[in-house]
Amino acid sequence: MSTLAHTMMTAARSVDSGLGAPGDLDRYPYAEAPVADRVGPPSWEGVETDLGRVGRRTAGSRGRGLHGQLVQQLGQMIVSGDLGADRPLVPEEIGQRFEVSRTVVRESLRVLEAKGLVSARPNVGTRVRPVSDWNLLDPDIIEWRAFGPQRDDQRRELNELRWTIEPLAARLAAGHGREDVQQRLADMVEIMGHAYAQGDGITFSRADTEFHSLLIQLAGNRMLEHLSGIVAAALQVSGGPVTACDRPGESCLAHHGRIVDALAAGDAVAAETAMRQLLTVHPGVEPPVVPSPREH
Repeated sequence: MSTLAHTMMTAARSVDSGLGAPGDLDRYPYAEAPVADRVGPPSWEGVETDLGRVGRRTAGSRGRGLHGQLVQQLGQMIVSGDLGADRPLVPEEIGQRFEVSRTVVRESLRVLEAKGLVSARPNVGTRVRPVSDWNLLDPDIIEWRAFGPQRDDQRRELNELRWTIEPLAARLAAGHGREDVQQRLADMVEIMGHAYAQGDGITFSRADTEFHSLLIQLAGNRMLEHLSGIVAAALQVSGGPVTACDRPGESCLAHHGRIVDALAAGDAVAAETAMRQLLTVHPGVEPPVVPSPREH
């Protein structure tokens, strides 16, 4: 039986199938989906000082209390342009405005410096760095850009990068007979089919994200694997998802199933083709346009 047929049968099962009720992913722990939280005007005045109210925390800052929330708040302000390039950041002023200790401010600025957003130099202090210095592959920055004025550029760049990464990963993965990972991929397709039948979009999205991350890991290329966080960030940004299945349907499920079948058969060409077809399902994910060579 093909993976697609198996998936369609799974979609018709009841919750007694062992997958659990919709949204029940105890075997597949995920963090809560982030909620967009736009920061204030381009000055310290009016900026939310109660960091406990900052609801959206990204992967790099999640679960770190005031420190992580301050990274989130300042990072959003920098990426959105509210704190422009070469803007001085005075730790004492930040601590006062956000009502946090010097230690929290210092550690937060170090995180932002590691992301390329700020620089700290003796006799100069800490200043915001230009976009050209940012680590644009950092998952936090990807998410912050996805909610700021650069959202359109961020989505386009992510789409183009996915068209480069994922078909290649699918082709390479077909040459690696990791049965355990292939089974895990099949499990994700099964969960997606079940979630689709139940109208559970959250579970569908989470299984979809794990599917694509696993596929890149299966490729056996450590540099590609290093980029898996980018794909995960692209799939998880809210307020305008870039998932391969923004509108889950049988066509989307079928392409996922074909990828798994191609991997099981060791068919690299079929796996790459199925991935390109999957990316095409989403109306917002289009292949990058490569200009034709100019005639001389």
